[in-house]
Amino acid sequence: MHVLTILDHPNPNSFSAAVAQRFMAGAKTAGHTTECADLHAEGFDPVWRQSDITPDPDHPAQAALHREQNRITRADALCFVFPLYWWGMPAMTKGWMDRVFQWDWAYNQLSDPNASLLKPRPTVLLVPAGSRSDELETKGYRSALETIWFKGTFGYFGCTPRKLELLCGAKGSDDRRQTLLATSFRTGKNIGKFIQD
Repeated sequence: MHVLTILDHPNPNSFSAAVAQRFMAGAKTAGHTTECADLHAEGFDPVWRQSDITPDPDHPAQAALHREQNRITRADALCFVFPLYWWGMPAMTKGWMDRVFQWDWAYNQLSDPNASLLKPRPTVLLVPAGSRSDELETKGYRSALETIWFKGTFGYFGCTPRKLELLCGAKGSDDRRQTLLATSFRTGKNIGKFIQD
């Protein structure tokens, strides 16, 4: 199985980067191949433009989008790694989603509002968060994120089954961070089993 990890953090030494590395190490341990789309390191342009709405195949910007779409096409599973930022995904991830998952390539709600044009592939979101897990649960934040991301955003792109791992306490002690990195490794190692759940 080929697993594509989409990483969004400007600091290559960030905890998010460490999460992505541990996830990919786990996937490799299980015999999977991995690829990382490090959006900041690769200089991805997240700004949605008119050329994205009415794409001209000869426009230079389309080559970058086709490269990302080819990565998705090759992948049997996806993992998104980004920090929880203002109770959502950072602008780079949102811009990547807006630009790469184009109408009539990833989805077309006119033919079937519930169908994706992409094959089903398991998708995991590994999201480091400074908040405590009990805080996220009792205030309804986790439920809100699952509604927005799973019934909305990722629900249109063949991302099924879907799993959200909120890595709460990411700014905590070294022991806590090591526990979260172990969770990331285990999630990568079990991505093949995740398909069957």
